[in-house]
Amino acid sequence: MGSKDSHGVALPVDGAAPGVKTEQEPESLATRLLRDYDAGSSFFFASPKRTMLARGVFATVPHAGGTNSMEGLPARVAAVLDASREAAHDIPVAVGAVPFDGRVAAQLVVPMTMQRAGPLVFDAAAPAQLPLAAKYTMRPVPEPAAYLDGVATALKLMQDGPLRKVVLSRALHLDTATPIDLRQLLHNLARRNPHGYTFAVDLPPREDAAPGAGRRTLIGASPELLVSRSGLQVIANPLAGSAARSPDPVEDQARATRLMASPKDLHEHAVVIDAVAEALRPYCKTLDVPRGPSLVSTQTMWHLSSRIQGELKDPSITSLTLALAMHPTPAVCGHPTELAHEAIGHIEPFQRGYYTGTVGWCDANGDGQWAVTIRCAEADEHTLRLFAGAGVVVGSTPEAELAETEAKFRTMLQAMGLGGAGVQP
Repeated sequence: MGSKDSHGVALPVDGAAPGVKTEQEPESLATRLLRDYDAGSSFFFASPKRTMLARGVFATVPHAGGTNSMEGLPARVAAVLDASREAAHDIPVAVGAVPFDGRVAAQLVVPMTMQRAGPLVFDAAAPAQLPLAAKYTMRPVPEPAAYLDGVATALKLMQDGPLRKVVLSRALHLDTATPIDLRQLLHNLARRNPHGYTFAVDLPPREDAAPGAGRRTLIGASPELLVSRSGLQVIANPLAGSAARSPDPVEDQARATRLMASPKDLHEHAVVIDAVAEALRPYCKTLDVPRGPSLVSTQTMWHLSSRIQGELKDPSITSLTLALAMHPTPAVCGHPTELAHEAIGHIEPFQRGYYTGTVGWCDANGDGQWAVTIRCAEADEHTLRLFAGAGVVVGSTPEAELAETEAKFRTMLQAMGLGGAGVQP
């Protein structure tokens, strides 16, 4: 059974079994939920089939002690949801973000209110408004030359040992004198991401923030579903292997064709699919894994994609349990996981926080949906910290991986009105 909206209507997650009907919401309701998003007091999550806006905090999932915030997290979420239901709260669903690793606390809450609608639909002819001021400063971390050195270091590690893949990321720090309109930025991201997962999550101030620092928001437009669960049905849709889009239609199609035939990208994709299937198989009595990838695209990137479907053995296994069993996949970390994580800690000059974590929701029935936290930024009133990464495998070149991160930055930069000619991340 799916979760319930604020009117008590059962709604399945995306990927519901054939024949299951969803309540058709007025198209204007989804647009209204996007317009009503208010940074600092809301959680917003839009998928290709559904739009969700949660407000306020009824209960907060407690943080774990020790060094791993994700240890026992599904049990803590279940306990808070049970307590909320016992308190006669009619929105027994946890929403929020899980970090890349356990050094950062998961940020999950039970909201006071929840509204749901169908998919967002936009007028393609209407111009997008640009939320960021014309004057800004941009600082890459690390500098491009240092990122090239990091990729070379990763390739040397693969040559000398059992490491098969490591995902290396970069950040862009943008500062502006005028406040950033996060509602308009979210609107632009959603408009540019109709087939993906657009999100905005309230976060606590950074540990190193100055006293009195205001709200912080995780905002983005991910193309990648980590996992969804509806009843016994499980769907995962990992992406691995990428190529930048071209504005020239002939060249764009040529890039897509090359991606589908690229031994390096097909190998990278296979590593991810094998790991995802291995993580899901213990929980599923059936699991359908495609023999090969298909192509999917965003406005800025081509990706190799595989849609994996399964049926759970045990209905007590929640969507969050499945998400944590898969997380982090080789698509955002590498393979083997421990070696890749160690390499990331050695090479990357910053802590990822919630970037390459997962964002989504899980209800008291265990149903839910979790997207991979990519194509995103951490934002406060005057700053944005953007992230992008690339998978390094044998056959990679530092210059190609740097170019891939620049292409991925454009998802956020274009939504901010900074993706035109002459803008170089």
